[in-house]
Amino acid sequence: MMATYLRLCWEFFKTGLFAIGGGMATLPFLTNIGETTGWYTQTELMNMLAVSESTPGPIGINMATYVGFTVGGVPGAILATLSEVAPSIIIILIIAVMLKKFRDSKYVNNAFYGLRPASTGLIGAACVSVILEVLTCIRVASADGSLLNSFEMTGGSLLNLRGLILAAVLLVLTNWVKPTKNLHPIVFIGLSAVVGVVFGFAGV
Repeated sequence: MMATYLRLCWEFFKTGLFAIGGGMATLPFLTNIGETTGWYTQTELMNMLAVSESTPGPIGINMATYVGFTVGGVPGAILATLSEVAPSIIIILIIAVMLKKFRDSKYVNNAFYGLRPASTGLIGAACVSVILEVLTCIRVASADGSLLNSFEMTGGSLLNLRGLILAAVLLVLTNWVKPTKNLHPIVFIGLSAVVGVVFGFAGV
């Protein structure tokens, strides 16, 4: 079990260090963790994402806590969460000390400029993964050691009709139906959870 805890710390320290751009940018890293360790499948990761989006707090931290608990119980949740936030704390402390000296440095400004496309790419990749998993029957299947993803069909049709119908209903209710468009997002999250339980959307 100690080896598992150490692996959790290492994997989530790397995620916290390199997942630039917010919680959704951690998804490509979490996908890779699942593929290399076998701790969870892509479908289980999407379920974790749904729970993490539905609970208070930053999604990246919630995901770390969820995965850590799934793999190593309460100690695993604590270690994964601390490992996720540790790089940010260390970097912020360093920046706070050096900011005054390098505030007007063109190299620092250029570095941040270069990070923006990387953040956009990570978030975009996460969105594509979620869309493929939830709205289609296409699964991303990366071969070990390969830099390129491959895709495979998991059902008899290309589109996941139940997922598409639910997404379309939510889109209409949140944008064009006056009595519901101004409701708090937690209402739609709760309703979606109920629909998933009643009609079997969970795990699609």
